[in-house]
Amino acid sequence: MTHMEEKRIPQHVSIIMDGNGRWARERGRERVYGHKHGVESVRACTEAAVEAGVKYLSLFAFSEENWGRPEAEVTTLMELMMDAIAREVRTLMDNGVRFVVIGNRKRLSDKLNQAIDGLMEETAGQQRMTLVVFLSYSGKWDLLQAAKELARRHAGDPEGLEAADAAEFDSLLATAGIPDPDLLIRTSGEQRISNFLLWQCAYTEFYFTDILWPDFRKEAFRAALEEFARRDRRYGKVK
Repeated sequence: MTHMEEKRIPQHVSIIMDGNGRWARERGRERVYGHKHGVESVRACTEAAVEAGVKYLSLFAFSEENWGRPEAEVTTLMELMMDAIAREVRTLMDNGVRFVVIGNRKRLSDKLNQAIDGLMEETAGQQRMTLVVFLSYSGKWDLLQAAKELARRHAGDPEGLEAADAAEFDSLLATAGIPDPDLLIRTSGEQRISNFLLWQCAYTEFYFTDILWPDFRKEAFRAALEEFARRDRRYGKVK
């Protein structure tokens, strides 16, 4: 990167990790094989984000719609999450990374929720970067739960409801306190948002790559940052 581009590091990078199944099929293996190798890409991108000075890295790990996948695949994905949590504690601590999970956690097992809570608690004081994992999350679920909370908050108070603004609604989303993504990366060549961060991505820069997620490593992550540095962000205004 040039000196000028170095100053344009996105504060929050979000990734839709796509292509594990296709990557596995190309090798004549089951989808699960791709998910296992995708964990290595998570590690590589987390390290690359920390090295670049990114403050928030978020990963769309499992959507609410993914519960409709074959039971064996869902079970394996949840086991992979458990294993990754157990293995990565030391790495996250050593790199100053805070770990956060966002989503409809009522659908997760007690065992997984306990492991998540333990890691979130253990890394709560880390300040170099926040790693957000979206698990059992969907943008529509997030908007709906925020709308319900807004209605509850102003029940019997039509004037308060009328006065509610975007900032108040933002504070009721599951992502409250986390800045909106500056850059959204989607791997595997697909070009859609797939019910992810529908409110939060209003002015996010999108970066689509044909690279399948298990092959998306540090060099690819840095290429996305370099592309972001060249973008002209106007937020609907004219310069």
